[in-house]
Amino acid sequence: MSGISGYRALAPKTKNMIVAGGLTAFVFGVYFYTMRAVGGSDELQIAIDKFESQKHKNEAEATLAPKA
Repeated sequence: MSGISGYRALAPKTKNMIVAGGLTAFVFGVYFYTMRAVGGSDELQIAIDKFESQKHKNEAEATLAPKA
């Protein structure tokens, strides 16, 4: 437990800076991990684009079809 006793000897402002740095590093780590995990696969966007192209194709065919 010598690490804790060394931490206790620091000034309060220094302790706050250490805690703030640790929390900031954690938040950025979670952010970049999440962006990498979400951005790695664009399957949803591909499906949306495919659906929209099919929708536009169907609309174009409907306007070209003769009306009875």
